[in-house]
Amino acid sequence: MDWERFALKLASMARDLLAQDSVGDTLGRIAASATELVEGCDEAGILILRGTKVETVAATDRLVVDSDRLQERMGEGPCFDSARTAQGERVFRIADFTHEEPRWPAYAPRARALGVGSMMGFLLFTEDEDLGALNLYSRRPGAFTEASETAGWLLASHAAVAFASARAHAQMQAAVATRHVIGEAMGILMGGHRLTEDEAFDVLRRFSQENNIKLREVARRVCEQGGLT
Repeated sequence: MDWERFALKLASMARDLLAQDSVGDTLGRIAASATELVEGCDEAGILILRGTKVETVAATDRLVVDSDRLQERMGEGPCFDSARTAQGERVFRIADFTHEEPRWPAYAPRARALGVGSMMGFLLFTEDEDLGALNLYSRRPGAFTEASETAGWLLASHAAVAFASARAHAQMQAAVATRHVIGEAMGILMGGHRLTEDEAFDVLRRFSQENNIKLREVARRVCEQGGLT
């Protein structure tokens, strides 16, 4: 492992991640970077596990998606184990899928049939009941070494920070957009019905509660239609 070259490429990746336009772009770049930075990595992906449901949010190849779906279908696999531990197993490595894997007797042989030779995974975040993981795949058994695991862990550490930053930025943008739409809707109601700010907001709130529609959707309807019908 050429660690000097790795450090330079990791620094370049970190700058690149901060320049992405969306959370989706950030996740896609993280997955692509794994194939570039980690020796032995052929494909990579990021999944979110919500209870027993798996969502693939980034993937460099269909193999990644198929493996995620397989874990969901079998109800077992390294990501499920990570979610069920109290602290979460932050790193796992399956060296050789041609050998029997007693921890995942249903998942492992089927993953091998998909073309997985070896696999590593790194916990990116836990939030309430959600788990985010970066998974690295090789089509060859024994492709990942201790150095590969270290490189993957360093990549995942940078990725987790970039992911959190991108997600926080997206949430902030959404909040600002929501406030803007609600303010515009209140202005329409105030002008059309001679209401005060409090009265206009109360109209929006009551309509939201009575019709079980989110407040921002009610506000958007007012902006589009000029009122509530």
